[in-house]
Amino acid sequence: MEHADNQAINFRDQAELKEQIFKILDFYYPACIDHDKGGYINGFLNDGTINDTTTKHLVATNRYIYIFSIGAILGGPDWCLESARHGIRFLKAHHMDHDNNGYFFELDGTAVNDDRKMAYGHAFTLLASAIAYEAGIEEAKSILDNVYEVLETYFWDPEHALYKDEWDAGWNTVSSYRGQNPNMHLCEAMLTAYEATGEQKYLDRAYTLAESVTQKLLERSGGMIWENYTPDWQPDFEFNKNNTKDEFRPYGFVPGHQLEWSKLLMWLDRHRSEPWMLETSEDLFHKGWELGYDPKHGGILFALSPEREVIDDDKNYWVMAEAISAASLLAAKTDRTFYWDVYDQLCQYSSEYLMDHEHGGWYKLLNRQNKPYSNVKTKPPKTDYHPVAAYYQSILAFR
Repeated sequence: MEHADNQAINFRDQAELKEQIFKILDFYYPACIDHDKGGYINGFLNDGTINDTTTKHLVATNRYIYIFSIGAILGGPDWCLESARHGIRFLKAHHMDHDNNGYFFELDGTAVNDDRKMAYGHAFTLLASAIAYEAGIEEAKSILDNVYEVLETYFWDPEHALYKDEWDAGWNTVSSYRGQNPNMHLCEAMLTAYEATGEQKYLDRAYTLAESVTQKLLERSGGMIWENYTPDWQPDFEFNKNNTKDEFRPYGFVPGHQLEWSKLLMWLDRHRSEPWMLETSEDLFHKGWELGYDPKHGGILFALSPEREVIDDDKNYWVMAEAISAASLLAAKTDRTFYWDVYDQLCQYSSEYLMDHEHGGWYKLLNRQNKPYSNVKTKPPKTDYHPVAAYYQSILAFR
């Protein structure tokens, strides 16, 4: 599993980062294109064997659109743009609720399997349509405009300046649950939409979300960002208690999300720089790193209790990707040796344990000793969007 010449990869080199992105795309393409039902195939074993042809997850569909759009933006082969366009068509035809508007969370083939309207899923619809539009797919603009309106109409909570989480299909009942995770991804999507369109409303909303989460919510839970909240946005320390494996609503302080917000603040800083952004970004980075880093085996542990004790010591692929991204943006902004060193260290760790140098793609989950739990590389909603996005952000930062 270890790669003998991973020492040879220079992760500070933009051309090398670009090559790593295309190695990921080459793992998925062409096998992930579903010519039968449309959209994408979401289930792969480590060697590329397909183990699920029917699950179509809104988040996964959007993440595939994202990675292929990045391939097109970076000047990849024609199939990058065509593969992204293929996803946009499926999103519009099947994930979209043509009766009530909004986007269904999961399909079985083309039949609706989970008809909930989730802020998390809509965040990725905004992200995917924005980056597809930036890549040159004109028809993505109507989805971008539509999903923004859906978010405004149903999810936006002006009183708390954050997005609600979950509705039923007909927009009759809203869940009492509130979460930082969809708001974080909505901040990312708004920044992407701003860069794709130049429309000020997206930057304004990204700014508002960053302020709400990294200033207000951070204070409510004692200087780090908790995951789950009550309807009036107080930290809910009982919800999902000790269930750190929930894909969208994990329990705990997640070091990876402190690092992800650190990245988002530096991304926001590119467009509207205010002193609190760097200050908070560095604070979150140091907390995520110091509390999450595994000095014995390397990498970053997954979750901490309300008292900041480790309650999940697994190594999740996306956490390393987000940490790489945050370190690269902070290194580019401050040029401090510390961030460059962490960046190099995390890239090296990921190359050694997470990247599959034989088949391509990243392993999803390792135990504390860096051994994978299974031979499943990808199940919905994983498409290796996190490492692709991390390398892409690093390329932009190093420019």
